[in-house]
Amino acid sequence: MSEPKTYKVEIETEARDFLRALDRPNRVRISQRINALATDPRPSGHKKLKGQSEDIYRIRSGNYRVLYVIQDDVLKVIVIKVDDRKDAYRH
Repeated sequence: MSEPKTYKVEIETEARDFLRALDRPNRVRISQRINALATDPRPSGHKKLKGQSEDIYRIRSGNYRVLYVIQDDVLKVIVIKVDDRKDAYRH
């Protein structure tokens, strides 16, 4: 049986800064969800956002949303935004 694919997970600066500003319990919980994208970039509950120029996906973590792009050809997941659910979809 072949080994499962492992994606490289990159977190953009804006998302990283937001994570650093969170309290420890939320930061740990969201970081675990992000790290899990390396082995399963399309976990249960993920959604593809509509009306975007590129394929952007989101996962929920409590009241927070993680927005990311999957590059299957190079096995990479790029986290572009982590934000409160009320602000996550604003540009």
